[in-house]
Parts: sequence; structure tokens; C-alpha cells
Amino acid sequence: MDNKAVEHFTHRLERELMENILPFWLEHSVDHENGGFVGRMSNDLVIDAAAAKGLILNTRLLWTFSAVYRYNHDFRCLELARRAYDYLERYFWDEQYGGAFWQTDCRGKCIDDKKKIYGQAFYLYALSEFYLATQYAPAMKQAVALFQFIEQNSYDHEFGGYFETCNRDGSLAEDARLSDKDLNEKKSMNNHLHLLEAYTHFYRIHKDPKIADRLWELIRLFQLQILDIKTIHFHHFFDERWQPKSSTYTFGHDIEGSWLLTEAADALNNDALSAEVNRLALALSSTVCKEGIDQDGGLFYEGQAGAVIDTNKEWWPQAEAVVGFLNAWRLSGKERFFAAALKIWTFIENRIVDKQHGDWFWRVSRDGEVDHNEPKVSEWKGPYHNTRACLESIRRLKPNVEGELRL
Repeated sequence: MDNKAVEHFTHRLERELMENILPFWLEHSVDHENGGFVGRMSNDLVIDAAAAKGLILNTRLLWTFSAVYRYNHDFRCLELARRAYDYLERYFWDEQYGGAFWQTDCRGKCIDDKKKIYGQAFYLYALSEFYLATQYAPAMKQAVALFQFIEQNSYDHEFGGYFETCNRDGSLAEDARLSDKDLNEKKSMNNHLHLLEAYTHFYRIHKDPKIADRLWELIRLFQLQILDIKTIHFHHFFDERWQPKSSTYTFGHDIEGSWLLTEAADALNNDALSAEVNRLALALSSTVCKEGIDQDGGLFYEGQAGAVIDTNKEWWPQAEAVVGFLNAWRLSGKERFFAAALKIWTFIENRIVDKQHGDWFWRVSRDGEVDHNEPKVSEWKGPYHNTRACLESIRRLKPNVEGELRL
């Protein structure tokens, strides 16, 4: 690979992070009226002051500002990471039962006390990153408590894996859906993907054998239950016995899972496991590269039975694809994966980046039309995917520029 091409790609990623993504969230995310962070903002930067505040957005803000502080030591990021940590602890953490509420109103009053395990996973992921950034002992203590809450209330001792949603007191909720568009099933790929992500990061700061055991189990679940070995895609939903209850797949989750599985195996420091997982990561990357990329470089959203059924291009699959293909390139040395990552990044620059108002659009259609009805900031739209794509991609490119791996 030409070092100049690698250096140029790295520069483009750094420029996007430091000149667009980070300035947008530093300038626009703070809620000066109600405290914490803005819950919703339109594409043209109109703030909905009465919008609810969601666990996902706030934990992703905590992760983002902590991660960027570790990258560039910008004390503005440290200040906002502390702001996010304090807000989550004060308004989302449940002192009585443990775990975190799903949603508060604009002033921090709880309006949804469900303990969705997807949300607990993001909180654990963010606390781990905050601890890495600050070495703040109470964050470690809270992370341990959150891990224990997940294990005590969500883990399935009979069939393995984790149930989707608990009531406030930890009992299993009848309505397990993460959102209205999801199936009401006992288990999902998405929940387990982000538990894998969270447990990997938590294990980096807390070498508890139980975390390692659960991380092993999560990897095995992806290999043996979640992966459809006939299509090399992830199933979406399952019953408690791991029988698939859906037939669609998302290209973004497949490619995101490829590199998160690699990270998880690396954290366990087992060469045989890493070899297995790396083969799986390359198989997933190859399938997405073959089936999911449009001629313009954008990644389609959803497929079924070998056909694309949703041709829209959302911001987060594009971000995850850049990391996933660079990860595959690092594992294999095959330039087609580097080329795929570069092509998608070019699509992001041309179609997804909002050059007028900053940050990234939520979605564009196959013909390039921006969906202006989707917000720039919401309970689901934050800086985590695109910030992480820049950071993780830079780390995978830097060894070829500097001769060292900074993962």
C-alpha cells in the first residue's frame, strides 16, 4: 500500500473530526436552559427545549468527550465529559434498584423507568472510557455496580445470553422492544452486540475473570447462534432458546460486528480464539463488501435473502463500514478492503457531511436526497458513531504511517 494514500486518508479523517464533528458538538450540545445536554435539535439547528433526554444520547456523549480527550487532551472535552458523567449520575442512575432509567423529561425527571439492557450496555461502555480518561475511582465503582445489575437481572442461566428489558425493580418486562420498529422478542443481535462492545471495554479496565467468561460466551453466541452460517449475516431477533424470529439483516450491524468481535477476542489475549474470530470478521467483511455497497460507495441499510430491501444510506452504517473494512485490511493485507473503506469515506464527505450546519445528516436516499425531517440531535442521533469511526480508523492507519499500533 502506498504510504501517501494512507497518510492522505488519515489526514482526511483527522480533519473531519477536528474541524467538523468535534466543533459541532462542543458548540451546540450543551443545554444552557435546563442543564445537561440538548435532547433534540433539527437539521437546521432549531432546539426543542422541551424534548426528553435519553439514556443513549447522554451515554454516547460521555463516551465521545472522554474518548476525544484521551486522543487530543482538549480540556473542553474533559469538561463536557464530566458534565455528562454528573448528569447521568444525578438524573439517570437509580439509587434504589441500580441500573439506569431509559428517559427523563427536559428537566431530568424520570418519565420511563425501564431498564433496557442496550442502554445499560452503553452506560457501561461510557463509564469505562471515562475511567480511562480520568482514572476517577467512583466511575469504576459505578461500572462494577452496573455490570452486576446486568448479570443479576438480565442473564439467562438456562439458554445463555441476555434478555432485552427489565422493569425498574429488575423483573423482566413484557414489552421488551428497544423501539417501536423492533419485534417484541426475548433476545436480539443488537443487544448482544453492544454488550460485547461494553464488556470488552470494561474488561480492559477491570480484569475480573467473570467478565472474561461472559465475553467468551458472547463471542460464542455470535459464532454459533447469531450468525446465519448460510448467508454470513447476523439474524436480528430470537426467542429465549435462540431460535431466529426474523429474516432480515442490516449491513451496518454486520460490518460493525466484524470489528467489535476482533476487539473482543484481542482483549482476551487468546491466539486461537483470535484466529477463529479474525476468519469470521473477514467473512463478514467480504459479504458486506460484495452485497452491501452501492456504485457510489454508500452502504445500503437492509437486506433479506440476498437482496437489498432498503436502499437508504444512514450515517451510522457508513461510519461503521469505514472501521470494519480498515480492520479487514489490517487483518488480511488485501487492498480491496482499503479501497472499500476509502470509497465509503469519500461518499461520507460528498453526501453525509452537512457542510452548511455541521456534523452529519441522518440519512440520504439512493438518489442522494437528504431526509431533512430527521433531526441532527436526538435520543438516537449523537456523535458516537462518526467520532469513533474517525478515531478507530486513524488508529488502524497510523501503524502504516508511524510504525506503531495504537489500539
